[in-house]
Amino acid sequence: MYSYFNGIIKETNSDSIVIDVNGIGYKIFVPNPFSYEIGKDYIIYVYNHIREDEYSLYGFKSTEEKELFMKLINVKGMGPKVASGIFATGSINGIVDAINKENILYLTKFPKIGEKLARQIILDLKGKVTSNIEVEEDNSLEELISVLENLGYKTVEIKKIINMVDHSKTLEEQVKEALKLLLK
Repeated sequence: MYSYFNGIIKETNSDSIVIDVNGIGYKIFVPNPFSYEIGKDYIIYVYNHIREDEYSLYGFKSTEEKELFMKLINVKGMGPKVASGIFATGSINGIVDAINKENILYLTKFPKIGEKLARQIILDLKGKVTSNIEVEEDNSLEELISVLENLGYKTVEIKKIINMVDHSKTLEEQVKEALKLLLK
């Protein structure tokens, strides 16, 4: 079993990356493939998904993301693809907070998560998940999404461009950048 890979990103695809580790390319499914720069060195923490007909790797930028993912896939009805999709637009703090505060609306905003699955997530994980990630860092993505929704943009439109925005900028700069992308 693999725990992590340290290597150079060679490819980004719509749902995965290819990381070169000592001349071997590993395809890893990640929530936000375009948040990785081709040619840069990364440490990717991986989960090995092994079934009779499938062997897949799911990757994360932090051990906290990986741990939360592993708890999510143990929820009845939750597979690794659906669990990985939660991290594409949700922050660790937001997900943990939603579970512990029984916020079904927050959880149902993610693809393929209906009310029944959201209730199951809360039932299985409430009080069992915590986050040590600083809130400042994670709130910027949620704030940006909220601002764009308040400006009248649909979630589908926002999801298409959200990963193209430089999240290291101030919220105001992120909104300007997102609006330019949305107007194209």
